[in-house]
Amino acid sequence: MNLLCLSGSLRAASSSRAVLEHIAGHLPEGVTASRFDIGSLPHYNADLGAPEVVEAFKAAIEAADGLVIVTPEYNYSVPGVLKNAIDWASRPAYASVFKHKPVLVASTSGGALGGVRAQAHLKYSLNGMLARVFPWQELVVPQANQKVKDGVFSDPATEAFIGEAVAAFVESIAAGR
Repeated sequence: MNLLCLSGSLRAASSSRAVLEHIAGHLPEGVTASRFDIGSLPHYNADLGAPEVVEAFKAAIEAADGLVIVTPEYNYSVPGVLKNAIDWASRPAYASVFKHKPVLVASTSGGALGGVRAQAHLKYSLNGMLARVFPWQELVVPQANQKVKDGVFSDPATEAFIGEAVAAFVESIAAGR
């Protein structure tokens, strides 16, 4: 099984990237992680047709058994770069590579709510594309910047909760095959 892991942040030292790398490094046995740099996608513009990098992104989603998306919260929502990637992959409407694709969502924030508002917006967009958003308690990392040192996420309680969710997500994908 392969999970495509996407970070909603472009910053190399972002807490979202650190949480995503923690997840990718602690997957159940037999599960691999692949990644795609959503920063390489052009701004969405239907006039561009299907640029090669967009086709590569869509192919990566199609090839994955599921996706793990970790997003920071910017102004109570998802970063523009993540929304841009979703907009590219959402075409054609209701028949995109996201249709029926299992997706696990997590969020980070420097604040006390852990990005829960961004997570709600992301899930709303994913549902609109007919993705299968994994039903689980919100995976949020509040005060995330304090839990990342030298690019490594560390918070035992949150790690345990995330690990339980990822295991259940993988199990749900395996059962749905």
